[in-house]
Amino acid sequence: MAEMNYEVELLDKNTFKIFKGVYNDFKSKAVNEYKFELPPLEYEEFIDACEKDYLKCIVLKENNIPTAFLVYVTSISEGIELNIIHCLGTEDEVLKQKLLIEKFLELTEVERKTKIVAYPMLGHQSVYTAEMSKFGFKFVGLAVLRFIVGNASSERILENVKLSEKPEGYRIISYSDCYKEDAIRVIHEAFRDTQDALFDSRFKSLEGTADIIGKIVEDVYGEFLPEATSVLLHEDVVCGFAFANVTGGKIASIPLVAIDKHHRGKGLSGHLLNKTLKTLVDWTKIGKRDFSEINVTTETNNYKALKMYRKMGFREDFCYPQAYLIPKKK
Repeated sequence: MAEMNYEVELLDKNTFKIFKGVYNDFKSKAVNEYKFELPPLEYEEFIDACEKDYLKCIVLKENNIPTAFLVYVTSISEGIELNIIHCLGTEDEVLKQKLLIEKFLELTEVERKTKIVAYPMLGHQSVYTAEMSKFGFKFVGLAVLRFIVGNASSERILENVKLSEKPEGYRIISYSDCYKEDAIRVIHEAFRDTQDALFDSRFKSLEGTADIIGKIVEDVYGEFLPEATSVLLHEDVVCGFAFANVTGGKIASIPLVAIDKHHRGKGLSGHLLNKTLKTLVDWTKIGKRDFSEINVTTETNNYKALKMYRKMGFREDFCYPQAYLIPKKK
């Protein structure tokens, strides 16, 4: 058996043509094996994104043939987003993943002094958990829950859900641009000390939260749905949000639900979620939109949130480890 000679380097023009095979292998498995909601970029689009430095790709070659790669982004948030690690087949897979991570850590050494690394280990990538922990990564378990539109059981649960009585002085309206600054404030206060801030450090500052809200309402994270996004008011003061967008095709998402800390413990999150969810379901029933499902994500140990989502007709689809690596203390 011939001895394997591994090389690990950034993707460059000299490798574009011979890289296509391993990329297309990943592309064919992205939805089923890696739980991508949308198909990844076409090969030419991927190469264009790398050339424009929107994405960075590290390639592992075996005897000069690309058989594995790692993709990451440093320019679109306050953190470093590690998107995917893919290997062609499973032979020496953990070793290849280790070599790719070592190169990634080497190339991001400067950025990692101030930026957190976030890595959603979707689908098959969960096999790398033990190896990632050796590099100092910590983990948060995340659950993806789905409400299947048109499913009789889910829609019956939603229709018959019993909510606590809404206290006097509260009302829910749809989002408009005048509430953007309130959204930044409420979301920042609600998420800055949560596990979410461990793998998306933007929640820790008003400026970072402004980036998150800006990308939601400006359609960067999918088509924003202001009419389905619910805003909670108390005596005309904003105190809560349930955002809604379209992540692709017929899939809607509720990416953020938050209540100001002074208004918690009154069942108001349920009212916000219910309003947004019913709007999305009703739109499909009357033909305004055509959603096949609505999804949410929460921590696997956030039992209160899980209970609320189940109460509305959501069901867990799958769980995955969200890895994060915090900057080294000086």
